[in-house]
Amino acid sequence: MIIGLPREIKNNEFRVGLIPGNVSDYVQAGHTVLVEKGAGIGSGFTDQEYADAGAEILDHAADVWAKADMIVKVKEPVESEYGYFKEGMILYTYLHLADNEPLTRELLNKKVKAIAYETIVGPRGGLPCLAPMSHIAGRLAIQEGAKYLEKTYGGRGVLLAGVPGVACGNVVVLGGGNVGTNACKMAVGMGANVTVLDLNLERLGYLDDIFNRQITTLYASRGNVLESIKQADLVVGAVLVPGATAPKLIKKEDLKLMKPGAVIVDVAIDQGGNAETSHATTHDDPIYEVDGIIHYCVANMPGAVSRTSTLALANATLPYGLKLASQGVEAACAADKGLMEGLNCYDGKCTYPGVAEALGLEYTDPSDLIS
Repeated sequence: MIIGLPREIKNNEFRVGLIPGNVSDYVQAGHTVLVEKGAGIGSGFTDQEYADAGAEILDHAADVWAKADMIVKVKEPVESEYGYFKEGMILYTYLHLADNEPLTRELLNKKVKAIAYETIVGPRGGLPCLAPMSHIAGRLAIQEGAKYLEKTYGGRGVLLAGVPGVACGNVVVLGGGNVGTNACKMAVGMGANVTVLDLNLERLGYLDDIFNRQITTLYASRGNVLESIKQADLVVGAVLVPGATAPKLIKKEDLKLMKPGAVIVDVAIDQGGNAETSHATTHDDPIYEVDGIIHYCVANMPGAVSRTSTLALANATLPYGLKLASQGVEAACAADKGLMEGLNCYDGKCTYPGVAEALGLEYTDPSDLIS
């Protein structure tokens, strides 16, 4: 199979879908790898490293897309890339289709076989291709939130760690999954007061245990959410439903309960965000203010630490990519039901229930299409 690696063109996206070591793996498995010139520069990988690994370097993205049977990316294609879609091609990347109807309809119209990293399920459960970016985004949420709490950015002017004689800042984490757990780790490490809310009492018990009661755990009732954000200097939105629209836990009217200059870092923005007032921003214009509350809603947060993110992502996505390349979508998904969960679009049909529900599309069970 011919594997294509185009350069990412989303705003300030410096990650890349394959590292040179991955190219070697594909080549040794009998595949051809085409790499767009400069694709890896943002993550510190040169064209020569890709060439030494066995890739063919092409000058233009259009040539990579046209010649490849399978495109491996990091982020969902942007509008200028829609014209590259062709029937039967495999697109293997983060997609987040539940909040992106134009892209979904293009994939369906062109009959692209679209595999979403974020909905692949591992052999022991979990989301193995999403987890590494969740870890990074959770840790970055505290790092970025602490920065935008500074008065120079319109924040409250609060140091999360505090100093002797002065109280430390209050961090509220909505969601106790991978993002939330890693946000708690960073916030506790900084010395902040940390509260995490979740609907899963078993998960809250686990977090209480691993943090040795250094954090407060609360059931995520509406009342507890409101009481928590009243006290918060920094709120992290970390509730994501795989492949579906994120729940809106913070209403616009709730902002008036919060402290002026408090910060919301909405990690769930790829799926629409956990706050009604959230909308996607970019690394070069990351924040905006609504009713005195600073919102940080960058849709590709891990792109800021591209070297770390690319290496972590490559570790997780390579095994599934090799299966798709060697067996084809049909055989690979038939043999691995967790990989089939990653199939969001196939032969013009929406094959992921969360996407179909979010966008009002007809859902087709992929097992009915793939034998």
